Amino acid sequence: MNNPPPSDIPTLKVTLLLIAGLLTFGFAPILVRFATDVEPITLAAMRTFFAAFFLLPFWLKSRVSYEKLRTDGAKPYLLIAAGTALGLHFTLWIASLHYTSVASASVLVTIHPVMLIVAESLIFKKRFRPLVWIGVFIAFGGSVLLGISDDTNAGQFPNALLGNTLAFSAAVIFVIYFLLGRRIRQHTEWIDYVFNVYLYAAVVCIILTLLWTGGFPFISGTAILVGIALAIGPTIIGHGSMNYAVKYVSPTLLSTLILSEAVFAAIAAYFIFSEIPAPLSILAMLIIMAGVGFSWTRRLARKRH
Repeated sequence: MNNPPPSDIPTLKVTLLLIAGLLTFGFAPILVRFATDVEPITLAAMRTFFAAFFLLPFWLKSRVSYEKLRTDGAKPYLLIAAGTALGLHFTLWIASLHYTSVASASVLVTIHPVMLIVAESLIFKKRFRPLVWIGVFIAFGGSVLLGISDDTNAGQFPNALLGNTLAFSAAVIFVIYFLLGRRIRQHTEWIDYVFNVYLYAAVVCIILTLLWTGGFPFISGTAILVGIALAIGPTIIGHGSMNYAVKYVSPTLLSTLILSEAVFAAIAAYFIFSEIPAPLSILAMLIIMAGVGFSWTRRLARKRH
């Protein structure tokens, strides 16, 4: 899991894709709020199915055989595992939005930087500068503070604890997905990875939907539009940009950057749903952004030289 040499990293392309990805991530919880008439797992199934469907023409044009993937080191069982993890991540995260606020769901689902920095350090023996560790834990502290601030608003979200637990579980599974993606992306092109992962995620979500609902559930036109929007925006552009960048950038740094999604989501929720963050929540968001800044300071400085 060594990073490519700096000269081999398409810095401008990675930067632009990450900016686009973060902006689309911020609108994911907003979109979900428009489709609360369907089961969370059904929405996750539509999101992953449409993502694979829209990518199918591009994959058919430049795909490589599974035998070639296996020979290159991207074993099919790893792709299946990554897709399964992503499907479960989407299901738990979307479910959390039915019980807790956009701000809390967005933050708690993105506390994975702490898990990742520990995993990369202990399992993969990767060394991080002290400033990165400081930034990750500052951001984590902001996440905890935001979760606490949500508990003070139990009247609006009486099942906030359940929602926050679902979001936290989604974060744990995301760590597994991201680490698998880091390993696989060293041996595959972007389109071969994302199409297969979204396809397997869709299969998992569809099977879970059929088991949970006992058949094909009713899906409104609004829910279908939301599923398409989630597929194109947060999934293909959002997750797709991260899946492209994870070949060149540490999963810990990427996951810390994703924490800023909560700020974009909270701002959008204020204008669209009139969800006004409490002063404590605003403080927590500022702490999160400070942590993200600390984590990336050294990397940005290196790029300027």
